[in-house]
Amino acid sequence: MIIVTTDFVTGKEIKEVKGFVRGSTVQSKNVGRDIMASLKTIVGGEIKEYTAMLEEARQKAIGRMVEDAKEKGANAIICMRLETSAVMTNASEIIAYGTAVYVE
Repeated sequence: MIIVTTDFVTGKEIKEVKGFVRGSTVQSKNVGRDIMASLKTIVGGEIKEYTAMLEEARQKAIGRMVEDAKEKGANAIICMRLETSAVMTNASEIIAYGTAVYVE
């Protein structure tokens, strides 16, 4: 699956637009990560536990978007975007979305 943030795939011609595709996940923090994050806020620096958690969530969301595109018969996704939002205290949604297309 080709995934690009542009509205075209360089060197390819869009033969058919399959439509909007998306994938999402809601990720919550856990006690172990919170303890480490609390300690890190005292001394400063990257909170690697949250970085890893969000990277995993992004990959899940992208994977679900790709599955949606495959089900529609696409071989590429153009205009791909990632967004995040808080859905409740200590939980965030990551959503990946774009336009599924068939390119040659």
